[in-house]
Amino acid sequence: MRKGIFIILLTVVLAVITARGQVRTVQHRPYTDLRPLHFGILVGMNMQDIEFTNLGPQTITQEDGTTAERTILCDADRWSSGFSVGVLADLRLHTHLNLRFSPTMHFGAKHLSFRDPSALDQQGQPSIQTQDMKNTYISFPVDLKFSAERWNNYRPYMIAGANPMINLTSKSQDYIQLKRSDLFLELGVGCDFYLPFFKLIPELKFCYSLRDALDHGHSDELKDANKRIYTNAVASGHSKMIVLTFYFE
Repeated sequence: MRKGIFIILLTVVLAVITARGQVRTVQHRPYTDLRPLHFGILVGMNMQDIEFTNLGPQTITQEDGTTAERTILCDADRWSSGFSVGVLADLRLHTHLNLRFSPTMHFGAKHLSFRDPSALDQQGQPSIQTQDMKNTYISFPVDLKFSAERWNNYRPYMIAGANPMINLTSKSQDYIQLKRSDLFLELGVGCDFYLPFFKLIPELKFCYSLRDALDHGHSDELKDANKRIYTNAVASGHSKMIVLTFYFE
C-alpha cells in the first residue's frame, strides 16, 4: 500500500515538474549560441587524489649488513581540496557540438600515508609516515561539448576530451615525487544558464590520469637513504581529480 502511494506521489510530482517546464518564458540572449566563437573566464574548486599500486615485500640491507623483508603500504588517505582559475575559448562546430579549449591552473595537494606493519608503535599499531604533496598544475584541456536543445534559459550538455597537464611544483626531498607532465581523460556534465547580461555555466567533470604519474628516478635523488624504502614501495600511481567549475561567457 505504502509503495503504491509513493509511486502515485512520485508520478504527480513528475507531472507537475513537466507541466511547469512546458511554459515558455522570456529568452535571454537568444542568438548567443549562433556566434562561431565564444570567450570567457572560469573559476572553481578541485578535489585531488592519487591511486597507487604498491610493490609489496622488499628486501633491504640493514646497517649491520643483514637483510630483512619489509612491506610498506602507501595510500592517499583522503581527497584534498584546492581551487582553479582559467580562460575559455569555445568554437561552434554544429548546432549541438562545440570544441572547447580552456587553459586552467589548478592549485591543490595530495595527502599521502605510508604504513609499515613490521614496525609497531607503543599501542601496537603499524607506524605511519605522512606526506603533504603540494601540486600546482597548468592544464590545456581540449573537449567536445555535446549540447541538448535549449529550453527557455537553460541547456544541459555533456563533455569528453583529453587534458595534458604540466606539474609546476619544484622538486623536493619528500618520499614521493610526480613527473613534470601527465595526460588525463576527462568526462563531465554541465548546464548553460542564459542570464540577461551573460551566460553562467556550472560544470562538474572527472579527470583520470592515463599514464604512470610517478617519478621513478626520485629515489636516487634522496639525500636521506632511510626514505628510499618508502619511495620504492610504490610501483605506479595514477592521479585523479574532480573539478567543479563556473564559466562566465
